[in-house]
Amino acid sequence: MPEITRLSGSSDWIELDFVERERTPRRLMELGIRLHLAGLSLSNTVSELEKFGVQRSRKAVHDWVQKADLQPVSGKAPNQVALDETVIRINDQRYWLYAAADPKTNELLHIQLYSTTTTALTEMFLQELREKHDVDNAVFLVDGAQHLQTALQRVGLRFQVERSGNRNSVERIFREVKRRTSSFSNCFRHVEPETAENWLQSFARWWNSLN
Repeated sequence: MPEITRLSGSSDWIELDFVERERTPRRLMELGIRLHLAGLSLSNTVSELEKFGVQRSRKAVHDWVQKADLQPVSGKAPNQVALDETVIRINDQRYWLYAAADPKTNELLHIQLYSTTTTALTEMFLQELREKHDVDNAVFLVDGAQHLQTALQRVGLRFQVERSGNRNSVERIFREVKRRTSSFSNCFRHVEPETAENWLQSFARWWNSLN
């Protein structure tokens, strides 16, 4: 069970523009989304909603998260960016999760899922990051992964190799992602990669709401 602090807080960052004739009160939909992203399984989230007299299916909660289409807010201008990748399993297949974080605020700037990892894909990720945030003057913190360094060189971004210190911010985020996706068997099974990526984007928005 996640710490109670992760389950409390504001839901102002959740937009429910997709709702037309939803029979669940919006405040409880927001609660359900926040509880699931904070670490409760779909089943446990449904159980929590039942305490408020709302009976909804696990699919309903899943659909709320997907339709809300949450993602990190654009327009940041960090001095440093921690850049890394890790492996995520979807239906027993390996996918690579790229993430860029601001070590000063511990916020996720950009997150993307790929079916493989190459220098070209890393360049694509960096281009998307530049479109979302002002990072041209930032120093990127990377580990010893050569393709990350090569991609940064090709697109003209500064970097330094750092295996601890400020780069640990993205490692902490990855640990939380892996804790979350490995805790409940219904997270990334029997779903398309696009569905998993949508959940990860939503997770990033929730994570940033804590910082």
